[in-house]
Amino acid sequence: MTAPSVAPADAELARLGTAVEAMSRNLVELDQLPARHDLDSKALTGRTAAEWAEASAALATLWEGFRLLSESIARAQSLRGQRRLSDSDRAKFVHEVLGPSILLSTTSVPLAQRGLLGAGQVTTTCSPAELLAAMERSFTIAIGVATRAADAWQTLLPAAADAAAALQRARDAGSPATLLNQADRLLGELTGTLAGDPLGADASVLARVRELIARADAERTSAIELRDSLTRRLSQARDRADELDRAEQAAREARERVDGRFPPSQVAAVRPLSLRPDLAAVEALAAAGQWALISPRLARWSREAQERLAALAVVRTHNERLLADRAELRGRLSAYQAKALRHGLGEHPRLTPLADRARTLLHTAPCELEQARAAVDAYQEMLTATIARDARS
Repeated sequence: MTAPSVAPADAELARLGTAVEAMSRNLVELDQLPARHDLDSKALTGRTAAEWAEASAALATLWEGFRLLSESIARAQSLRGQRRLSDSDRAKFVHEVLGPSILLSTTSVPLAQRGLLGAGQVTTTCSPAELLAAMERSFTIAIGVATRAADAWQTLLPAAADAAAALQRARDAGSPATLLNQADRLLGELTGTLAGDPLGADASVLARVRELIARADAERTSAIELRDSLTRRLSQARDRADELDRAEQAAREARERVDGRFPPSQVAAVRPLSLRPDLAAVEALAAAGQWALISPRLARWSREAQERLAALAVVRTHNERLLADRAELRGRLSAYQAKALRHGLGEHPRLTPLADRARTLLHTAPCELEQARAAVDAYQEMLTATIARDARS
């Protein structure tokens, strides 16, 4: 029988030796990974607990596989290191390196589960290459869980701390508590999850928290702008209230000047109305910080104040116009009488009674303006006609 060639086994043994050296460094680095110790020391829950349990089993398999593979390589190197290899030694060497030479486990089979010819024990073996491939898979599982957990902690914990600081700043600034309490609850749930289940933490929660804080800040800014706007409008309303007082006084004085001088039906009356109590109620709301309730009431008050100012202006203007019209008629009568005198008509029998009637109407209280205007017009027309007739004759 020809002994197998050892060349393929030599090449595989060299590959396995290099692999074991790299594996040794990586296993030590994995063992020293801070996240790995954190995962071992914390009371894990949820998804992280399940995945780390699988990863821990993979780690145990890794170290056991490292031991088995190292021992197999040592045996192969010992065989290959002999000065002369017999055919049997060559076969053992090739089997050790390329064959199912590594015993993974021996399991006893209960009698009840054996067949008549079944063995009492079942052994599981594999080649070094198969063990190395299995270890690669175990390493990928273990390192994957550890690094993902580390990434979650390193990324989300500082972000959660930043969000907590932003939340506190928003509280200190007086942002609406409702939105901030909602953000605080979400942030608390996230940090609680991060403590024991970093792989189960939802990073999108942070975006939601930041959105709630931003909305709270926006509402606070809007509230400040509303307060500032309403404060300005309240100041303007106070000025308008002072303007109303002056307009009320002017309207009363105009009424007093015409009372008794003209018939009551011709005199415009000032309807008693004070808007001060309504404005005081709005200012009480402002003092209580009820800014959202102020705007519609202040708008209504401003509208009523504008209407009141317009009504007072109409009353004042109407009553002042009565005096102005009477003064105008008196002036016209005096001017026409002076014209009559210039034309030698001061004692004219037809003009004098008309002048006397107009003067009496204009200087008698109450003064009927329409009658007085008609009397002045009659005197003017008669004077004009008399002067024209005298000129023709």
